[in-house]
Formats: sequence, C-alpha cells, structure tokens
Amino acid sequence: MQGVYTYEVLQEEIRELMGNVPSMECRVIGKSVLNQNIYELRWGRGENIVHYNASFHANEWITSVVLMNWLKRLGQSSQLMPGLLDQIQISAVPMVNPDGVELVAKGSQVTAGMSDVARMNEYKPDYNGWKANIRGVDLNKQFPAHWEENREKSYCRQPYYRDYPGEKPLTEPEAIAMQQLVAGSDFHHILALHTQGKEFYWGYRGYEPEEAGEYACCLEEAGCYKAIQDVDSSAGFRDWFIYQYRKPGFTLELGKGMNPLPMSQLPAIENEAFPLLDKALFLGK
Repeated sequence: MQGVYTYEVLQEEIRELMGNVPSMECRVIGKSVLNQNIYELRWGRGENIVHYNASFHANEWITSVVLMNWLKRLGQSSQLMPGLLDQIQISAVPMVNPDGVELVAKGSQVTAGMSDVARMNEYKPDYNGWKANIRGVDLNKQFPAHWEENREKSYCRQPYYRDYPGEKPLTEPEAIAMQQLVAGSDFHHILALHTQGKEFYWGYRGYEPEEAGEYACCLEEAGCYKAIQDVDSSAGFRDWFIYQYRKPGFTLELGKGMNPLPMSQLPAIENEAFPLLDKALFLGK
C-alpha cells in the first residue's frame, strides 16, 4: 500500500477480512457528518470484551492501517491460542473519523460544500495537520470527563482543524456513536490507537481501577513503549471510559515523528505495536 489510507480502502479491506474470517461480524454503529459508515468488527464468543479503536484524529490515519493489519494477521495465523475466542471477544472500530481521514487524503473536495474547511485550516495548501472531524470538532475532546475544564483551558473557541472541543459534550455523530457503543457493550478494557510518541497512557486522575497498573506493567513488558500513568488530559474517549466506568483504558501513541506519519514507518510501527495489541487480549485472564 502506498500513499495514504482512505475510507474506500477500509471498506475494501473489511469485505476481504469478512470473507477470510467467516466467524467475524461487522456492523454499522453510526454515521459520520458526511453520512459515511462507522464500522465495528466483532470476533469471539466470550464474556470479556476487549475494545480497540483507531483514527479518532484524521491525520493519525496510519493507526487504522495498523489495526486492520493486526486483525488480518490474527485471522491468517494461529496467533490466538486454542479456546481464547471462547473466553473473549474482540471489538474493533478501525476508523472513528472517516470524514477527516478523507479530507487529509483528498482535500476539500470531499466536503461537497458542507463545511468551510479551508478557513478552519487557515488556508494552508494541504490538510496534513487536520485532526478534527469535518465540522472542525476534535472528536477526542468530546466526552463528558471534565469537559468543562477542558473547554475553559482550550485556546480554541470555534471550529478549527484541531483541539476545538465543541459547544458541549457529545455534539458530533462520530463521538455519539462511540459513546453508545460503549454504553451497550460492557467492555472489559479498551485501547485507543493514536500517534505519536512510542509511549502509552493508562491513568486518569486516580479514577483508574487498581488492576490498571498491573495491566500497564504487562503491556510495557510486552514491547518497547513506556507506560505513563498521568498526563494533562481531559474529555478524551479513554479519559471518559475510565471516569465513567472505572475500568482500565489505554492510549497507545504509535511511532514517532510528525503527523501524519509516513507509510514507510509502518513496518517498524507494527513490529512495536503488535506485541502490545496481542498482550491486551490476555489482560485479566
């Protein structure tokens, strides 16, 4: 694969994956602003559901590639030990922000005039810095976990290519889809894939459960990413999951460099990230 990842490529890869792994299920959990599907893939029959997601931020689209390639790898090999899928389920939302990913890949033509993205992007010639959804709302600042505090601290008071939290929590259809997915799923723990930094975060203001630290140690030992308990964060998906449900949540910052990370980094990123994604299946077992 060359260049950037797109929504159309994701759809094609999901169809291929479903054909190769008949026991995997796919459903649409919501629609984006531009009416594109937000897909969830489910695999397994067990009670413990481990959730993974990617591309909350548009210019972090390489996380979708990593997550899809990891799922394909599991489906094509014996990486899952016998009986594991009787004990767990895998939930994966490989592209939370399809409109934003398309904008980074193709430019303003994807908006069909529905959004003044050029102004929100400060009329820069490309959209490589774009993190938000197509309406200029940062989806990873949309969740009711100290959202008001985030709003007060934010420099961004109007729709913008990054960091604008919206007028209130959960105004955007993509964020609402993720909130409803969690509310109806009883996830055991979650992993959100972002870039970049070669580290992962596991705490949130002391709301994380006692076992989260043990899980973080297991993930750190499985790979080369540093475990960090506390960061200056609020209103993110992982923040909210920990705050609302008092369950373990992890944000993996894949790779290192300037977003969007190039596809040339993909082999190295997958070599580093796959052991952590694998290990996450066994947390709590």
